[in-house]
Amino acid sequence: MSELTRSQPPVVPQPDPQPQHIPAEPVEDKVISPWKDAWRSFKKNKIALVGLSIVSFFILIALLADVLAPYDYSDVQLKDKHISPSAEHWFGTDEFGRDILSRIIHGARISLWVGFFSVAGSVIVGSLLGIVAGYYGRWVDGIISRIFDILLAFPSILLAIAVVSVLGPSLKNALIAIAIINVPTFGRLLRSRVLSVKEEEYITAARAIGMSDFRILVHHILPNSLAPIIVQGTLAIATAIIEAAALGFLGMGAQPPTPEWGKMLADSKDFIIQAPWTVLFPGLAIMLTVLGFNLMGDGLRDALDPRMKS
Repeated sequence: MSELTRSQPPVVPQPDPQPQHIPAEPVEDKVISPWKDAWRSFKKNKIALVGLSIVSFFILIALLADVLAPYDYSDVQLKDKHISPSAEHWFGTDEFGRDILSRIIHGARISLWVGFFSVAGSVIVGSLLGIVAGYYGRWVDGIISRIFDILLAFPSILLAIAVVSVLGPSLKNALIAIAIINVPTFGRLLRSRVLSVKEEEYITAARAIGMSDFRILVHHILPNSLAPIIVQGTLAIATAIIEAAALGFLGMGAQPPTPEWGKMLADSKDFIIQAPWTVLFPGLAIMLTVLGFNLMGDGLRDALDPRMKS
């Protein structure tokens, strides 16, 4: 055994092989834009998705009203008045024999049109006044803020009635009235936002390099104020639809034979016992539309507000 052991060659340690340089794989950019992050948060909110589905449903109905409506919404058939819901008239007929389903479908187009355009006007005017008041301050802020205070001193529906009384009852004037009463809401929202944003360091740096006030407002302050505008605008559409229906119910909004939901309720209020479906379906349409915008607005607020995120 000793001879066999001596015959084995000594083991010479080999140097470690030189480590090979493996090129590092490029690291993907994991930065997510705030809007994509907000959309991800919004999709996780099931209630908000329900609201989005309801709003999308009514928007689709409004866009395809001419195709989806089974009858002409203004077609009067006195022999068919107050027919209860059936296979021929799914939602029944009103006191003039007009198909209620067709009128509700076309009424969706009118209510959404009033809601979107009245809020758009409020956002444009209110945001402009609020940004100017918050950025320049002093006497400019004082005058604009007092105008907001005067408008907010009146109940919204009474102010809308006063505006329509001066301009005359019509759907267009109702839209203008709704836009006017919502201006202070957006104005004060933007004013408070500008007061906090204009003190940030990047605004001070922009002034230091000689950037004009207009560029600062458009490129820095306004983009950083979009989130609260979007949330408030969504909720304001729901309010505008209710206000348009209220004006229509009082006879100061849409005029016959326009199939506006509030006007349909006003025309059917005397037949609640005799033909309850004439009141039920327009009321459900208003309720579902407003509910959809409110649920979607709450979801947008949770998704766009950093304080609501863990």
